[in-house]
Amino acid sequence: MLAPMLSAAPYQFNESAYRQDVKTLASDQFEGRAPLSKGELLTVTYLEKTMKEIGLAPAFGKSYLQKVPMAKITPTNPDMQLRIGDMTFKLADDFIARTEQITKQVDVKDSEVVFVGYGINAPEYGWNDYAGIDVKGKTVIVLVNDPGFATQDPNVFKGNAMTYYGRWTYKYEEAARQGAKAVFIVHETAPAAYGWNVVRAGGTSTRYTLVDKNDNMSKVGIMGWIQHDVAQKVFAKAGIDFDQIKHTAEKPGFKAMPLHMTANLTLKNHIERAESHNVAGLLRGTKYPDEWIVMQAHWDHLGKEMVDGKEVIYNGAVDNASGVAGVLDLARNFKALAGEDAPERSVLFASFTAEETGLIGAQYFAENPPVPTKQIVSLLNIDGMNMGQGVDYILRYGDGVSELEKYMADAAKKQGRHVNPDPRPQNGLMFRSDHFALAKEGVPGLLFMSLGDTDPDYIPHKYHQGADDYEAGWKLEGVHQDLDLISDVIYKLSHNRDWPKWLEESDFKKRRAQDGR
Repeated sequence: MLAPMLSAAPYQFNESAYRQDVKTLASDQFEGRAPLSKGELLTVTYLEKTMKEIGLAPAFGKSYLQKVPMAKITPTNPDMQLRIGDMTFKLADDFIARTEQITKQVDVKDSEVVFVGYGINAPEYGWNDYAGIDVKGKTVIVLVNDPGFATQDPNVFKGNAMTYYGRWTYKYEEAARQGAKAVFIVHETAPAAYGWNVVRAGGTSTRYTLVDKNDNMSKVGIMGWIQHDVAQKVFAKAGIDFDQIKHTAEKPGFKAMPLHMTANLTLKNHIERAESHNVAGLLRGTKYPDEWIVMQAHWDHLGKEMVDGKEVIYNGAVDNASGVAGVLDLARNFKALAGEDAPERSVLFASFTAEETGLIGAQYFAENPPVPTKQIVSLLNIDGMNMGQGVDYILRYGDGVSELEKYMADAAKKQGRHVNPDPRPQNGLMFRSDHFALAKEGVPGLLFMSLGDTDPDYIPHKYHQGADDYEAGWKLEGVHQDLDLISDVIYKLSHNRDWPKWLEESDFKKRRAQDGR
């Protein structure tokens, strides 16, 4: 049951401090804030120093830093080929393959190929593409997204809105649970929400991963994609019309199909191990210090590279220096509150590493939290702010997911704003930012993201490009507006006894129940 509304303390936007934080973090000196680089050292040093100046306590024992064990995996055989049956396919043009296993070589040898539809095992939807099939040691081919998007039927999964079962990350995770050796997702631009160029770039370059005690050997050996026309050729060789069988896989009761061919591939890697860092400071609650609210934004971006003989620095001013600066400004405000206004619950102000390379810092934090997850009330996450004029709405990512949506709606109403649903639910943005890592551990969260929503020039010309720089002409009305709203949500959560609940049946809800929440 939701707690009654409380009047939040007035939010005081420190525009000069906010501008300076963004300007500094997005300066060329910080070299694009890549993990495991000079830019990381400068960034975490700046954040630690600022948190000390604000008066926050160290969040990880006596330290503001949480070490995140990572591996840097660089493929070393650009001539790698994928053979399926008697057909040979070319890396980058036809397929990509990578691994998160910490090993110099992964061999797929005479591995039986099986089509498992969408590769989904979702009891709450009555769906199991792996029913009746043993894929241990085999290579599975799966479709991208989920059956709801494919059918556009609101009664199938969530219709047009992607569920986590549609994310490529889930498909690799489920295949690993089923014992598969390799997974190849069939790429199509509309259901994937990005073109083959994005897949190719991510699958042929250096990647980062967390490292567990078993060197990630429980993960699937090959995480791959194939082009749509490659799938058509493979299935045609098996005597199957791919585009026809794809529609069969959209219906309940689909049965996985062996293709009576084998796959062969050898992937070679260079492995470097290192440690990156999450950064966090704690404002201890006056009455319930063991109950934590987490407010965070990822500090990392894409670093720098040479393009056509010129150095390009990806400064990531909006994505996500704007969010990190927002977290720091919220910390200043809450630290300044006194008496009855001071938070009764503790508030953690955090900045995670390696979001851009797979939510790595957030995942490590979620799996190694400074307090048990049953003590974490919720996570609020900023991933890109509206640097321009204020607007009369706030975007909600997800619908009917948790009671935190009511907190957002109430805070927006006080500002005279309304809530707009995610304009692109098929893209699954709810599952592509740092709050999702804690959601998998049962902690409900909210995502605040304005990337490209109020600036039509941002996505085509600035997002993940060298032009995402600090601009002195930013009005910052949207920043002030959204930080005020976020402050209202934190204030209420920090002064009530509410534990916001998951509203829909899901693994997240089941995980929260394990914590007794």
